[in-house]
Amino acid sequence: MSETILEFDDNRRLVDLCGAHDRNLAVIEDRVGVTIVRRGNVLGLHGDQAPRDRASDILKALYARLEEGRGVEAGDVDAAIRMMKSDEQLHLFGAEKLEIRTRKRTIEPRTPGQKAYAHALLQRELVFGVGPAGTGKTYLAVAVGVAMLLEKRVDKIILSRPAVEAGERLGFLPGDMKEKIDPYLRPLYDALNDFYPGAKVEKLIEDGSVEVAPLAFMRGRTLSNAFIVLDEAQNTTEMQMRMFLTRMGENSRMVVTGDPSQVDLPRGVRSGLREALSILQGVEGVGVIELTDVDVVRHPLVARIVRAYARNDASAIEQAGRGS
Repeated sequence: MSETILEFDDNRRLVDLCGAHDRNLAVIEDRVGVTIVRRGNVLGLHGDQAPRDRASDILKALYARLEEGRGVEAGDVDAAIRMMKSDEQLHLFGAEKLEIRTRKRTIEPRTPGQKAYAHALLQRELVFGVGPAGTGKTYLAVAVGVAMLLEKRVDKIILSRPAVEAGERLGFLPGDMKEKIDPYLRPLYDALNDFYPGAKVEKLIEDGSVEVAPLAFMRGRTLSNAFIVLDEAQNTTEMQMRMFLTRMGENSRMVVTGDPSQVDLPRGVRSGLREALSILQGVEGVGVIELTDVDVVRHPLVARIVRAYARNDASAIEQAGRGS
C-alpha cells in the first residue's frame, strides 16, 4: 500500500495536532478514508492517493494554525475536513486570521461563511445572519457584541427573542411572567456565559450594561449606543420586525439572526424575517449573510441532518410542482 510521509519539527505541536489519545487523527481517518500511523515526529498516511492528498492538506493546514499560536479543537478539525475541497481552506486556516476577543476566550470563525459573517458584523450597522441550526449565527453575534462592549465602542448589549416556540404558548406555562419567559431566552444567557464569568454576567445585567428581554419589551424605545441582537427572527411577524428595525438609534449596531426553514408562527402568518430580507435587499448599510450546512460547527451529525431535511424539502417542492 502506498504511503505519504509527513514530518513535523515540533513534537509539542504534533501532540496538539493529534489530540488526546490521537482523537483528531481518528476523526480524519474515519471521515477521509485513510489510515494514519504515528511514528515519533512522523505521520504515515496509507490509502488511495486522493484521500491521502486530502488528509495531508488537512493536517498541514491544522499544523499551520498551531505554528501561529492558535489552537486546534474538535470543531476546527471538523471544519477543515468539510472544507477540504474548498479553495478557501488554506486561506482560512493558515494566512489571515480574524479573532474576536472576549473576557473568557478568543473566538475565531471556522468556515468561510462564518468569516464573511464576522466581517459583516464588524463593518455593517445592520446585518442579517440567516441559515440552519449550528452555524454560529447567534454565538458569533453575541461574541462581537461583547468585544465591542469591552472596547467601549457601545455602552450596552441588548439580546432579544420573540417569545414564540414550537407549539407552546406562554399562558400555558407555569410560573410568573419572568419564569415563563426565561426558558425562551436561555440560549442567549448561555452564549453570554461563554464569554464572561458567571458572576460578571449577573453584574452587567444588574447595572444595565447587558439586557436580555423578549421582543415585545422593545416597543416604544429608541436604542442608542447599543449592540442589539434579535435571535430566532423567523418567528417575528411583519409588524414586529418593522417595529424592531425602527428602534435603531445613534451609534447602534443591529444583528438579526434566524432560520427561515424553521418558522413556528401560526399557519397563514407571514414571517417578518422573510419579508425584511425581500424588502431590504440592496439597501445601503444592510448586510445579508447566508450560511449553509457547510458552516455547521456543532456535532458533524447536525450538518448531515440539515442536508437530509433540505433534500426532503426540495423533493416535496418538486412533487408539489408536478401535481399542480
